[in-house]
This record gives sequence, structure tokens and C-alpha cells, in this order.
Amino acid sequence: MKKALMAAAALVALPVMAQAQSPSPGVYIGAEGGLNWLLNFNATSAIAPNFTTVSVTPQTGWAAGGVIGYDFVGPRVELEGVYRQNQLNIGLPGTALNNQVGQLGIMANLLYDFMPASVITPYIGAGAGLGLVDGNSSLGSTVFAYQGIIGLGWIVDTNFRVNLDGRYYGTSNPTVNGAQWTNNNFSVMLGLQLKFGSAPPPPPPPPPPMVAPPSFMVFFDWDRSNLSQQALNTIKQAAAAFKSKGNARITATGHTDTSGPEAYNMALSLRRANAVKDALVREGVPAQAITVIGRGEAGLLVKTADGVREPQNRRVEIVIQ
Repeated sequence: MKKALMAAAALVALPVMAQAQSPSPGVYIGAEGGLNWLLNFNATSAIAPNFTTVSVTPQTGWAAGGVIGYDFVGPRVELEGVYRQNQLNIGLPGTALNNQVGQLGIMANLLYDFMPASVITPYIGAGAGLGLVDGNSSLGSTVFAYQGIIGLGWIVDTNFRVNLDGRYYGTSNPTVNGAQWTNNNFSVMLGLQLKFGSAPPPPPPPPPPMVAPPSFMVFFDWDRSNLSQQALNTIKQAAAAFKSKGNARITATGHTDTSGPEAYNMALSLRRANAVKDALVREGVPAQAITVIGRGEAGLLVKTADGVREPQNRRVEIVIQ
């Protein structure tokens, strides 16, 4: 368990938080497996005349299963089935606890990816459903099951994902063939997922079109406010044009496309405009000569419907007056 947690921490530290291909919603399927630790418990036989209570120390077991879900890009919902088995090396005469416990969990899970557009995304989740505990017996026990999940996802590409997570899995107390016990498990699972229906990656942003001086345009990647090298070259040209005018003012107006909430896009357009202002200041333009404006989704360069990722609408317009 400790080694698995250290491996997860090492993944977090890796400098791989680079931007992945733009995520999109879609259905996914997956397979998963790993180790399961069934916690020590006291098993009580309710069969007269031997009302026996025995302390049981299970061995490390295994878990394997599959999942089908839908990714909303951030939130995810899924239906999961996982079978767990642990050897006990103990048998209670007249009960179902005869050397092993096997259990099948059918769970409805709700999960959340914190950075769905990154190569590595941490996630958390919770699930509830049906547990079937057989205790190596034909007379199984049907119980309420629940779990909590914390993990890391590696977004290999738009269709393929690898998950590593730790989870707690518990049920209400099973009673199998006269034996009752508490059921608490910890698992470390490695999962592989294949996503269907993902949109192809968007084309790279076009080179900035020439606009009538003294105006310039700087373009941005989706949901980004950082400046590309092409954008920095355009800002240098704008700074040079400002200096050539002697006494002038600059207006930097930020825009977004129509994907995402309006309030978020308004804040994003301001971040883009301020990023351009900071770059102009580094090129020698006085900060007091620059006015920044955020217009969000207003003033589209290319008219689109709501929710469309249009590269030419993700821009800052620099006007020198």
C-alpha cells in the first residue's frame, strides 16, 4: 500500500502538466484490476449450538472488473462491476466462511476530474450500489455497498486514458449461511479506458491576419491566456508602432469564443488583455498608456453558435490611437 501511494505521489511531481489535446464529451469503457485488502474482522456463527466468534485475518487479495461511463469533461458518471477475493486460511464449520471470501460490487459512480485538459489529472469520486458476498458458498448475501475513490488519470490522447487510484469499499454487514461479519476493504486499482466519439483535435490557430495599421491582433489557444512566440512577435510590432507615433495611447481588448459560461469567458478575456498589456510594458510601452478591456463573447470576429470553439474569436485586439 505504501509503495503504491509513493508511486502516485511521484506521478504528481512529474513535470507533465502540459496541455493535452482539447477534451470533448463521450462514452467510454474500461477494464481495471489490482490488489484488495479485506480488513480484519470477527465472524460470528449464528448456528446453534455453536455460537462461535472467530477473529479472522485475511490475506492480501485481488480485484478485477470493468466499467462503462460518460465523460462530461470534468464530471464523469459510470456503472462499474468489480469482483474481489481474499483468502482466509480459516474455516468455520457450518458457515460460509470456508477459507475465502468473494464479493461482487455493482456500483453507480460519480467522479470529477480537476484538470481534464491536462495530461495528468487528479480525480475524486464516490459510488453506491449493490454488493453480492458469497463467502465461497452457494448461499450468498445481498447487501448495500458504497465506496470512495481518489486517483490520478493519465490522458494518453483523446481516446485512451490510464487511471491509478486508491479506494475504500464497504458494505452493510453480510450474513452468509449463518455467519455475520463487518466488511471493509481498501484497494489499489490500475485501469485502462477507451473513449468513443471524441472530436478530432482542432487545427492549429491560423496566423494573425493583417489588419489596417495601427491595429494588431494576438490569438490564443482554447481556454488559455499565455502568449505564443507568434503573439510575442506581434506585440513587438505593436510596441514599435507605438514608439514611432511619439505620443499615443493603446487599447488592448480581449475576446473569447462562445464555448464555456459567459461569466467565465468575461474573466478569461480580461486575463488575455492583461497578458498583452504586461508584454507591451516589457517592450518599453508605459503602463499608464495602456487601457485593457474585456468583452468576453461579445464582438465575435467569426459569427458562431453558442458553444463553438472558433480560434479566430480567441484574441486580443491592440489599437494604437
